[in-house]
Amino acid sequence: MTSDPTTGGPLDDPDYRAGVVELLGLLSYGELSAVEQLNQDSQDAPDLSTKDSLLTMAAAEWSHFVQLRDRLIEMGEDPYEVMESFRSTFARFHNRTEPSDWLEGLLKAYVGDGLAADFYREIAAFLDADTRQLVLETMSQTGNSEFVVGQVREAIAADPRVGGRLALWGRRLMGEALSQAQMVVAERDVLTAVVVGAADRPGGFDLASIGRMFARITEAHTERMSRLGLDA
Repeated sequence: MTSDPTTGGPLDDPDYRAGVVELLGLLSYGELSAVEQLNQDSQDAPDLSTKDSLLTMAAAEWSHFVQLRDRLIEMGEDPYEVMESFRSTFARFHNRTEPSDWLEGLLKAYVGDGLAADFYREIAAFLDADTRQLVLETMSQTGNSEFVVGQVREAIAADPRVGGRLALWGRRLMGEALSQAQMVVAERDVLTAVVVGAADRPGGFDLASIGRMFARITEAHTERMSRLGLDA
């Protein structure tokens, strides 16, 4: 008989369970938000190949969303109620990072895909085994945004002035993403407790460790921008 990954072990701790529920809600809403944004971006794609790439990204994000949503249902939670509390977080980010043109939209998709993967992989290291496996599985297909690299480099080659503008845009995206992530950590005590942990349950970050985590995410962003031919 297989064990139920939604019960037993660390999930018997009500505080830890509440934090996992919030984490899964955050991830679920993030994936659903990405699907909506990518579908919208695909409508403005300049050619069918790019449209295909964007919709492939959207399909991967939808698959991730379904996995996360279904785990919440297995845990006896209403996934939409859990997700609803994160609506304002993502609305804030999207309102502050509205692209002014096609290239900025592409860069936003690329940066967002990478930052989400980096952030959740960092957190996954300190979760219980079953939750960690789910988070890593839903992040495993990231990389579908790599087609953006060629498009951005081609645009810079055609007009070098594009590089400076997109570099500034990339820095703005990174700043807003970190700001929103830090706000979530500060506002959500039960979510923070999952990461920080306690003596008798998973966790492993103290506040200094959280700072180092954001530093590593920033370094990964710098490398990602370098692949695009842009300064972070």
